[in-house]
Amino acid sequence: MNSSRRTGPGARAAIVLGCLCAGALLAGCSGGPGSARTAAATPVTERAAPAQRSAEALQGDYEETIADVLPSVVQIRGRDDLGSGVVYDDRGHIVTNAHVIGNERSFRVTTAGSEQPLTAELVFSYPEQDLAVVRLDSVPKGLRPAAFGDSGKVRVGQIVLAMGSPLGLSSSVTEGIVSATGRTVSESEDNGGTGATIANMIQTSASINPGNSGGALVDLDSKVIGIPTLAATDPNFGNSAAPGIGFAIPASMVTTVADQIIKDGKVTDSGRAALGITGRTVVDEQQRPAGVAVVSVTNGGGADDAGIRPGDVITRVDDRSVTTITSLSEVLAEDAPGDRVKVTYLRDGAQSTVEVTLGEI
Repeated sequence: MNSSRRTGPGARAAIVLGCLCAGALLAGCSGGPGSARTAAATPVTERAAPAQRSAEALQGDYEETIADVLPSVVQIRGRDDLGSGVVYDDRGHIVTNAHVIGNERSFRVTTAGSEQPLTAELVFSYPEQDLAVVRLDSVPKGLRPAAFGDSGKVRVGQIVLAMGSPLGLSSSVTEGIVSATGRTVSESEDNGGTGATIANMIQTSASINPGNSGGALVDLDSKVIGIPTLAATDPNFGNSAAPGIGFAIPASMVTTVADQIIKDGKVTDSGRAALGITGRTVVDEQQRPAGVAVVSVTNGGGADDAGIRPGDVITRVDDRSVTTITSLSEVLAEDAPGDRVKVTYLRDGAQSTVEVTLGEI
């Protein structure tokens, strides 16, 4: 936290003291000494004690939450990349982002209680949701799993803390609020990103910097409500980071994916809808994105059953426009396997619409 912005009890006391001085001077201008003493001293004194107690309680909540959760947040280092992770269980499983893992299989993990890095191996990486699980080769004594909360109960405006290793600074904590929920965000493939489109992301004002990925977004009940994954960038300023706009994968998706990986060694039920095609973005005569050209169709998939063929250009799904492969991913992120949607496409210049039963990624 910036030292110039004091938000603890000391800062609040200084503000109250300033009000007392100002109140006494103003009252003295409009009346005698007695009226100044009566008008200023009593009301401000009555307000000061509850305000100070409230500030002390909030400070205590911050400190208790950090003490509870920070020992469960680890630093993960591969050959080239560095990120964060969260201890998932007492068997040494750690959940993190797939883009932290990259193409590597072996890692060095520094826990809160280890003087030297521990070795870990990849269990499974699931780039489609930008999640992965690694497992420590040897589980140290006292390894503390984090408690994961119900991300369905996350409220806009609630205070959250982001914990991880930004810029390699292990055990770092930033604070903010939940700015929005239910965001659908597409991750760039630049700088090692997976290119995944992820639905129901939590937007937060807590600082998310390189190295925070895979760490913990925590509420003041010491529950992990999300895994910080992305920071927004501003294309108007050379794709520099947009301060105060970060995104976290909700805990409900994290636990769904992690439980399957730990049990089966892979994701068996993604809950993510798919048309059953591979495609690429096409542009019109003005070089503007104009749809998704079907490159291949999965045999027996939804698109195949509906008669969609390679060379078709998809332009709409239901009433939602499709101009790029990213926008198609974002549209499908709002649907579920088994849903029936109307897909509009162009074939040899003629438009057709068919009903497709969505499959699963």
